[in-house]
Amino acid sequence: MRTRRPPSLTLRSTLAFALVAMLTVAGAGFYLYESMKASVLLRSDHAVLARLDHFRKLLHYDVTLDKLKSSPQIFENMLDSEDDIFTIEEPGQPPVIMVNPLHAILPPLPVVQQGEPLTDAHLRTGMSPSGVPLRAASVLTDSAGHSVQLTAAHIMVKEMAMLAEFRQRIYLAVALAFLITALLGYVLLRRGLRPLRQLAAHAADITPARLDSRMNSDDTPVELQQLSDAYNAMLDRLANGYQRLMQFSADLAHEIRTPVGSLMGHCQVALRQARSEDEYQTLLASNLEELERISRMVESILFLARADEPQAALQRQSLCMQDELERIAEYFEGLAEERQMTLHAAGDATLNADPLLLRRALSNLVANAIRYADEGSEILMRVATVGGGCRIEVENQGPVLSEAALSRLFDRFYRGDASRHQSSDSNGLGLAIVAAIMQLHGGAVRVVQPMPGRICFTLEFV
Repeated sequence: MRTRRPPSLTLRSTLAFALVAMLTVAGAGFYLYESMKASVLLRSDHAVLARLDHFRKLLHYDVTLDKLKSSPQIFENMLDSEDDIFTIEEPGQPPVIMVNPLHAILPPLPVVQQGEPLTDAHLRTGMSPSGVPLRAASVLTDSAGHSVQLTAAHIMVKEMAMLAEFRQRIYLAVALAFLITALLGYVLLRRGLRPLRQLAAHAADITPARLDSRMNSDDTPVELQQLSDAYNAMLDRLANGYQRLMQFSADLAHEIRTPVGSLMGHCQVALRQARSEDEYQTLLASNLEELERISRMVESILFLARADEPQAALQRQSLCMQDELERIAEYFEGLAEERQMTLHAAGDATLNADPLLLRRALSNLVANAIRYADEGSEILMRVATVGGGCRIEVENQGPVLSEAALSRLFDRFYRGDASRHQSSDSNGLGLAIVAAIMQLHGGAVRVVQPMPGRICFTLEFV
């Protein structure tokens, strides 16, 4: 079943921006519409109240009810051509003036008494037959000794039409805001996300032969600068790792080819003619030495491969370093005596580490010192507590090494003095194993020459 692809980041961002713009415009339009509606209704209410107040004063001071009965057309002409409602009547009598062209039914109205001021609270809302709202009020006045009731109502036809038109404009503005924001947002986002597409295209072109290619960060936006730098740093690590892998493969082939070639040469020479039993035993012993060398090399390579796995587990224990250094010194005492060397251990500390791996790291350092140090010299092993960690040093006297040689001592298959020790059984992996063990413990290994003719290896545990 084909999995549906999620929408692109450009599309999702565009729709989000357009939705925000639409809601913003809609909110502003709603606020303006409600403000205009309140203003229109207020003006309508004031018009109704002003009309009632005007005619109440007119009847009270200027026009008598008798005159109005004889000439009702005077007031009707004063109402202009709107479809408003206006009635003048004596309570309990037929209306003197009755203007209601739409035959609207008024809601129950409170009657404002003579002398009481008119307010918005006296207005009531009704509905015309066509569904248009109206506002109405009723007052009493005195005209030449007669009590007269005035009722006025305004049907908001024009106001509702104006508000409806304003609503349509708001709807149009919201739709245009959505469309314009979506269009412009899509174009701008496409342009803004161009560095990401360039990064994807660059990553797609990366091959083992093009690991030296890097992203140009000059025109990269600030928001993507960190991503671009991290991407280039990743390529640096990949290129370095690939180069080391290639070099490791070449070195491994070279190291294995030598003993294999030696074994084949010995066998070919032995098969050319019959040999005595002693000669065959000598040949087998020589071949066994080469096979043991290959076995040690394979074991070291397998250890380094397992050490590179991040999930490699450690069996940590609390160790007394004085006992561990004395154990190492006792183990290598015989080998050191062959080269007239002496081993000295000093200091004490407690270290939480894997005992087997720690002993292997110390053994490799001491074996390396015995192999390459000057004959008759002294090998010092020191341990001390530094801060919250532990520092172990193995120092010996030997030839002066260049800075380039020091920087490569922990590389796999590297030999610091291959010309002098071509017959040595070293495979160049001892110090690389030390570095791997320290990496597993979260520590570090360093090498310095404190003075000419002295070299010191330091294991730092945190």
